[in-house]
Amino acid sequence: MLALTNDMPLLHAMFFASLGNILAITANYWFGYWLYEKTKTKLKASKTGRKSLACGNKYGYLALLFSWLPVVGDPLTLVAGVLRLKFVWFLLVAGSLRVARYYLLSLML
Repeated sequence: MLALTNDMPLLHAMFFASLGNILAITANYWFGYWLYEKTKTKLKASKTGRKSLACGNKYGYLALLFSWLPVVGDPLTLVAGVLRLKFVWFLLVAGSLRVARYYLLSLML
């Protein structure tokens, strides 16, 4: 939003915001994947983490449809790595939702 108020073109702002967000969820996925035990223990220690883990176990890729939400989104991307969901599908679902979120936010301006 700050970029747009400083006259950055809309497409540039959306691109950089989406890219940053996609890089962040990619890091979350790989943290969950590579640090399986530590991540799973940490998720089980918090209420949101437990809910995200239960949701991911029950719904798999469908749970990623909620990954764009502010509070539960990051734990869901960690859970995707813990559950070893296929990275390509993870990126397609969660990444496209991040782009869509910024597009919808840009329409509100």
